Amino acid sequence: MHLDKQLLILLFLTFIINLVGSLAYSVRIAGVRTMRIAVSFSMFNILVLVSRTANTFQVPLMAKRVEQHLSAGPAGGIGDFRWLIAAASAATIVGALLTPTFQRLFARGVDAFAEHRSIPRLLFRAFSPVGIASIRDSIVMPRANNLRVLFTHSRISISVILMNMIATAVWTVGVFASLFAAYYNPVLRTTASSLSGLINGLATILLFIVVDPYLSLITDDVVKGRATESYFRRSVVWLLGSRLAGTLLAQLLLTPAALAIATTARWL
Repeated sequence: MHLDKQLLILLFLTFIINLVGSLAYSVRIAGVRTMRIAVSFSMFNILVLVSRTANTFQVPLMAKRVEQHLSAGPAGGIGDFRWLIAAASAATIVGALLTPTFQRLFARGVDAFAEHRSIPRLLFRAFSPVGIASIRDSIVMPRANNLRVLFTHSRISISVILMNMIATAVWTVGVFASLFAAYYNPVLRTTASSLSGLINGLATILLFIVVDPYLSLITDDVVKGRATESYFRRSVVWLLGSRLAGTLLAQLLLTPAALAIATTARWL
């Protein structure tokens, strides 16, 4: 399949969106280490804005591409979405590999912000010789021991891990499936695309009701000394692993979800 300029842009935007989502776990690690959880989340919102901006451009570009390729039918359009979901998986892997580096950088950034109390000054300092040296010193590869914890699950809720995988799969496939449904029902493609909000809403509910409270509780336990930092890191590794599994599961859900959305659009 030919990767044209438009598809490459979409792959890049999808990569950025999912990379930010994967790095969110390292923010909690940085918050625990610096004991400044609120400041950590506040600073991470800057990256969230980048992710949401990417999403703002991603959806209309994908919709336009679908409009341009409707004549190709499902067999001709599915390749684009396979590539986009693969970009989500790649971003999750990169995010997992960058987690040790990012949490060190973020922890230093939080401490620097507490000292300077200004985001512009913090950004200016990041590009100074001292800041560049600090960034270079923070670069580290994940330890093999952190990967081995995937084979040990002491005290880690398997139900939460599975729920995170399912929620990630639904969230990943939501927009893609609603747009892919246009190939099965071109007449109601606008109705089908509008259903993405409902699908992503269900995924968000799962994340906020099950996964996020569990991770927040662990974070508080570490801060209060009820759990060790190693247990917290082990939980993060499992959540990252389940997030990657969710993006892979999204590949299997793409066609069934698109067919279900196309059918739902007819029923409405």
